[in-house]
Amino acid sequence: MTLRLNRRAVLNGLLVTPLLAAAAPAPVLSTILIRNTYLFDGINSVRRPCNVRITGKHIDAISSGDIPIPAGSTVIDAAGQTLMPGLTDAHWHMAAVKGVSWMGPEDAVSIALIFEDAKRQLMRGFTTVRDTAGSILDVRDAIDRGIVPGPRCFPSGAAISQTSGHGDFDPVDELPVSLGGAPSHYRRLGMTAVANGVPEVLAAARHQLKRGATQVKIMAGGGVTSDYDPIDTLQFTPKELQAIVQAASDWGTYACAHAYTAHGVRRCLDAGVLSIEHGHLIDDATAELMAEKGAWLSTQPFEDGDNILTEAQLKKARESLGHTGWQTSVKLAKKHGVKVAFGTDLFARTATSRTENAALPRLGEIFSNAEVLRIATSGNCDLFAQSGKRNPYRAAPIGVVKEGAWADLLLIRGNPLDNLHLIEDYEKNMLLIIKDGIIHKNLIGTEMSAQTQEW
Repeated sequence: MTLRLNRRAVLNGLLVTPLLAAAAPAPVLSTILIRNTYLFDGINSVRRPCNVRITGKHIDAISSGDIPIPAGSTVIDAAGQTLMPGLTDAHWHMAAVKGVSWMGPEDAVSIALIFEDAKRQLMRGFTTVRDTAGSILDVRDAIDRGIVPGPRCFPSGAAISQTSGHGDFDPVDELPVSLGGAPSHYRRLGMTAVANGVPEVLAAARHQLKRGATQVKIMAGGGVTSDYDPIDTLQFTPKELQAIVQAASDWGTYACAHAYTAHGVRRCLDAGVLSIEHGHLIDDATAELMAEKGAWLSTQPFEDGDNILTEAQLKKARESLGHTGWQTSVKLAKKHGVKVAFGTDLFARTATSRTENAALPRLGEIFSNAEVLRIATSGNCDLFAQSGKRNPYRAAPIGVVKEGAWADLLLIRGNPLDNLHLIEDYEKNMLLIIKDGIIHKNLIGTEMSAQTQEW
């Protein structure tokens, strides 16, 4: 039995049946008013106090003047603190919790650990992620149905790899699966899919879309945590890459690709890949080509200690980052006007692991504070929206504070536009966390309006 089936068994004990759901009365939309707040709306800052009203799951009014609210509304006085969109991570692996599906048992305990990690992520202020390899579709559904707290998720399903590619963890001393060998646990759990040749890669890509992927992930070059592929290797032929991109495009979405080297990135761009994951070894000409193609650089500002690696993996990590780390590729992207997305690629996480909150301020070495916050909110969400009709949240904008947007909000003590490190101490400085119009954390307290009022 796979982890996905076990997840279904666990979740079936939690879900309300369609019959009962149909019999339930229509919910009464709650109203929350956040008053007297300064605003970073995901694009610009508003340097005057304003009021923001949430009705149900959406922001429906923003004004520097009075906003009417019905009796029984929740009123939160921000006292001049900064309201902003929830943060986002463009390269996350929701199932990569230590002791869970990447390296552990396929049971209800693992599901509980994933749920707990998803909750921790939300409580760090990350309200949306793009999952770039993992069998987490049922977990995403449980979060979206409100069964457990966690971020919105754009899943890729299994990352598609060639034999001896970054996603091939099958034992080297056994027969290939095509000849009767046993697949690795990664493949059994739907974390990776190994395919070779145009027919196989088409089938693999289409299978992820069938499972519910919002975009397709390709392993197009050597990786740090895989055993059989040096960093400099090129993975998949141009025709194989083009076939995967075509499969994604036919479903109205896009392909993202793991690649470090300039040669590997250019091959991906020529095939039509929209989002380059990592890309730390690109050169000036490749950055210029990325800008011409309208591609994103989905960067991860890695530092030693972010992930626990073996000696062999550490050697590959340093090779993948070159002599100057992640900064060179991001500086080239900025120079040529390449769209930059922020992600972390943290795995084997525990409750005390380094977090996205520590990684994001590193981008402040290259960008202004406003640019960094824009990247981690509306910028990432512009990339996520490229999944078109495969986007399960397309009914409203994400990553912005504006009328009609999903109510995914943070209230920050002080102003992160002046000090990005405020988000690092999230337990102290994230005073309010709202996702989908639901208050998940509130260090300020609330009032209840006794009658219809204007604030």
